[in-house]
Amino acid sequence: MTREKNFILGGHLSRRSFLGGAAALTLPLGMPSLARAQAEPFKLGVLLPFSGGLELFAQQGMQGVKMAVDEFNADGGVLGRQIEIVQADDKTDPRTAVERATQLIRRDAVNAIVGPVTSANRDAIKSTIERGKTPLLYATDYEGGVCSPWMACYSAVPAHFVEPLIPFLAGKGAKRFYLFGADYTWPQKMNAAIRAKIESTGGAVAGEEYTPFGMKDFAPTLRKIEESGTDFVILTLPGADGVTFVKQFAASGLKGKVGLSFLGFNENYLPGFSGSEAEGIIAPLPFMQSLDRPEAQEFVAKQRKMFGDDVVVTYYADAHYGLTKFYLNAVRKADTDDKAAIMAALPNQTQMSGNGEVTLRPSDRHVDLNILIASVQGGKLAMEEYIGKVAAPDQCSV
Repeated sequence: MTREKNFILGGHLSRRSFLGGAAALTLPLGMPSLARAQAEPFKLGVLLPFSGGLELFAQQGMQGVKMAVDEFNADGGVLGRQIEIVQADDKTDPRTAVERATQLIRRDAVNAIVGPVTSANRDAIKSTIERGKTPLLYATDYEGGVCSPWMACYSAVPAHFVEPLIPFLAGKGAKRFYLFGADYTWPQKMNAAIRAKIESTGGAVAGEEYTPFGMKDFAPTLRKIEESGTDFVILTLPGADGVTFVKQFAASGLKGKVGLSFLGFNENYLPGFSGSEAEGIIAPLPFMQSLDRPEAQEFVAKQRKMFGDDVVVTYYADAHYGLTKFYLNAVRKADTDDKAAIMAALPNQTQMSGNGEVTLRPSDRHVDLNILIASVQGGKLAMEEYIGKVAAPDQCSV
């Protein structure tokens, strides 16, 4: 049974939309196509992993998209039309991602697609969106180096996370590092950047290892980590597998002897741990829920107002919200639903994120982000160091 569904957010038509619909009823008989066009929703596809192990990321991403769409619909939508989200589940599987992306473009006639999460799924659908000449709005941190005239990325790339993290860990006395991640593109390429940074700063890689998704027993890896003499493990193992590893790491006796840094870690993970299992995890982030800045507090309040006071707020929601706003602003600026014209209008926008101003660059349609380093303290993320604006290299030339 599929979990795909279509729905219109914002529910109630604005007065502007109602009057537009009423006026359409009085148009001459020679203008039926114009009347239909005015009534048609503006479709925005959302292709995220609502199953397959990364559901927490999908939930946060969808909440960010919904927040932006709701705001625009309350303000009349775009092009005089309400915005409709067409949701599709890629099941964290590249083949499924291609099938769903094709359906969104051909069957559902969406104007753009937001998503997916994994690099494997993004790479799998890249040719599909290029053939379909449909914008892809990617708002997940990734390994960098992806460039397409049909793609815009609101993403932390290696320069954002790796460049500040390794010197920070070295400042805590770390000289030897064990790199452990899932066996796909993002961990492999992130670890290549991590290795280069470690070696350029006089450190050493004590070990590097990858695991398929779904692994339940990490005892062999934990023994290798202990025998390697490493000071820090840098983890690139997203989703439920990352939680399982951290729990077993804490239970193994390594905690307290070996430090742990978790790339991609955010508030979504915290409910998965008990006691002090996650205590001390260090993570670079572009935003966190407890960030003591006015724009962060405003974003948290906005998400809680829409989804309840108990909602978890993460940088996934902030990035998907920000990129959806960039795109819908571009639709208004282009004043057309022509996809190429909208892509041309996307760059050179600046807006306030949950952590400072963010600009979508024209050269590669990526963003520079304000970065911080946090750690888990008392079961919550707390500030270790505020890095500030990190300008990443042009991703079309790396």
